[in-house]
Amino acid sequence: MRTNIIRVILTLAAVAPMVFASVTTNSEPTATGEQNPANGLAGTSWKLIKLQTADESTTVPSDGTKYTITFESNGRVSARVDCNRASSTWKSPRANALQFGSWSRTQAKCPPGSLHDRIVTEGANVRSYSFKDGHLFLSGMSGGGYYELEPLPTQGRRR
Repeated sequence: MRTNIIRVILTLAAVAPMVFASVTTNSEPTATGEQNPANGLAGTSWKLIKLQTADESTTVPSDGTKYTITFESNGRVSARVDCNRASSTWKSPRANALQFGSWSRTQAKCPPGSLHDRIVTEGANVRSYSFKDGHLFLSGMSGGGYYELEPLPTQGRRR
């Protein structure tokens, strides 16, 4: 379960009910199926601002910078889930689809009140993404729901 930590944040599935008003990206796979940097994810870093579950309950982290994800242009992804760090590979084989490879992560015990366990458990099924009003939404969680992320302060606004 914990190995799927980033899939939550990244795969931050939070980000579900695909209620994200017809937001499109200019993402198209290359002829080899590799990630196309034009899809809007490559070279970006995000922090969690909200976790919305299928039953409409919302969780807002006290410090979103403890829950971040970075999509590198070389197909690598790194994430911070509170007191742990993780890395994997990522690709977007078609518009708004998101796939992660196997995750490597640290296994520290996070303090009470952490969203770590919840994200690791629920975020394992993130399979899609969309952009709306400059925010990134990750979704695909088994029970529905999504993660909403905003660009890290050091990053320019996207979309």
